[in-house]
Amino acid sequence: MSAIRLLVLGAVRQHGRAHGYMVRNDLEFWGAHEWSNAKPGSIYHALKQLAKQGLLRQYETAPSTAGGPPRTQYEVTDAGNAEFMRLLRHALTAIDEKQDMLTSGVGFIVDLSRDEAVSLLKQRIASLEEWRQEVTRHWAPDESTPEEWGHIGEIMKLWVHNADSGAEWARGLVERLENGAYVMAGEGERQVDVLPPGTGNPFAEK
Repeated sequence: MSAIRLLVLGAVRQHGRAHGYMVRNDLEFWGAHEWSNAKPGSIYHALKQLAKQGLLRQYETAPSTAGGPPRTQYEVTDAGNAEFMRLLRHALTAIDEKQDMLTSGVGFIVDLSRDEAVSLLKQRIASLEEWRQEVTRHWAPDESTPEEWGHIGEIMKLWVHNADSGAEWARGLVERLENGAYVMAGEGERQVDVLPPGTGNPFAEK
């Protein structure tokens, strides 16, 4: 599953209404163009596709006073909001996705209630623990790995390491959330803009 849909829907959603350059600027500040497929062309393409699918609503604004073309603004529809939440929940629980899905999900985790975020992370931990048990039950990637497996045994050791480290990270985030970290959905106002007013994006592509 591509992370671009989650990233673009989430970026528009946090502003209420946003044009393409604003979405691109936010995602570049996150470095999303480095760790996901959220390159400028992909962002603008995703905006148009999501609008065609009824997940975003388009508004054409007046031309700029400098004489430039009008900018199209977007806002998330009810269907788009439902899709965003579906993707967010999937990103936090699925352990067979690329890393950019989880990274995107963590970026928008504050759009969930505290209880739901904790519950989803606990589901992730349970899935990782189940996967670890399956690997060790069938392939025994420890010191008893058959010598004849050679370097192939390192694959299973890698899987176990990733499962353990992923579960450890998720447990730490659960603990932080349970201790009151971050302003979650329904808990009050929080900063919407990624960049403070008047601040240039130091990561924007030239």
